[in-house]
Amino acid sequence: MVEAAVMGAGAWGTALAKVLADAGNGVTLWARRPELADEINRTHRNAGYLEAPLPESIRATADYVEALAGACTVFMAVPAQTLRANLSQWAPHLGPDTTLVSLAKGIELDTLMRMSQVIVAVTGADSSRVAVLTGPNLASEIGAEEPAATVVACSDSGRAVALQRALITGYFRPYTNSDVIGAEIGGACKNVVALACGMAAGYGLGENTAAALITRGLAEIMRLGIALGAKPATLAGLAGIGDLVATCTSPQSRNRSFGERLGRGGTMAAALAGTGGHVAEGVTSCVSVLALAASYDVEMPLTEAVHRVCHRGLSVDEAVALLLGRSPKPE
Repeated sequence: MVEAAVMGAGAWGTALAKVLADAGNGVTLWARRPELADEINRTHRNAGYLEAPLPESIRATADYVEALAGACTVFMAVPAQTLRANLSQWAPHLGPDTTLVSLAKGIELDTLMRMSQVIVAVTGADSSRVAVLTGPNLASEIGAEEPAATVVACSDSGRAVALQRALITGYFRPYTNSDVIGAEIGGACKNVVALACGMAAGYGLGENTAAALITRGLAEIMRLGIALGAKPATLAGLAGIGDLVATCTSPQSRNRSFGERLGRGGTMAAALAGTGGHVAEGVTSCVSVLALAASYDVEMPLTEAVHRVCHRGLSVDEAVALLLGRSPKPE
């Protein structure tokens, strides 16, 4: 049993708080809005983000100092592009040996840092204290206690095993891995490929196209990951192909759904309206992932096509023609 703080009460943060509580840990869930914290404490639900009832042992608060007090493990469940600003506020209240776990999937826009690098830069913590939780983890299914697996990546094997034990339940199975880079690159890039798969589906293309996009998307992810020092086996596992398949094929995936609206001829504004104003992570990630790839001289044509649709006004049919018109080469 650990005392855990989950910082962020969106769908994934809430689902993970449930997992931790079901595994017997003490859990404090930090919500940005006081009214949401009150709702969770009063009703034991977070109806705006997750349908599942929550264990009564979960305590919610809008006071981050209160949430972090006494926590030996802190799970950061805020969006990638807001992690630095939030963590700058939280850092003075973190214990000297607190395990810091990133749930965010992305590359920081201005610095092109992975989330674990942002955590080290802001807190000054040794990288061995920083872990990444990633994998095919759709929050609604985990909230419904449907069987799922995840990856706990940390360079300190002892911390990884401790996290694994703290997270294991009858429906949630964590695996450990020492490859933090691979875990983060898989998570950051898969949302971009999911946008492409959604665009293709909305455009009316079928399963052959989806399979090709997923497979060639994985090839791009592996090229970038290996250039950064990731292990190919990581990207062939849950943190890579597993997360990629779930995000690219599920109608619950915000990125796939966003891409599908674009594929049907919708504008970025219309697609945004369809998600209740929440931007799909891949829309931002395609910018930072493409810039990171360019800095390592890694070719990512699928990511580039998504970037041009989202940010340069390229139509989906033009993107399809662009990809199909590339010079043939060996796989």
